[in-house]
Amino acid sequence: MKKVEGEVQEVVGDVGEIVTTTGDVDVVEEETHFTSASAQVLIGEIMVCNRDLEMVKQNITDVQ
Repeated sequence: MKKVEGEVQEVVGDVGEIVTTTGDVDVVEEETHFTSASAQVLIGEIMVCNRDLEMVKQNITDVQ
């Protein structure tokens, strides 16, 4: 779906908030049903992000 600037997409359903320790807020659907498979995918994505973050930290340390 292509959006035009200023256009608002209507979403129907209940939503909730997840507030992280850094103060970031994610809005999520209340009725999200996780399966074992989707949890494994999510865990894998988190692990990749953590690895990438560690590489960035190491690169910053190397530059300093």
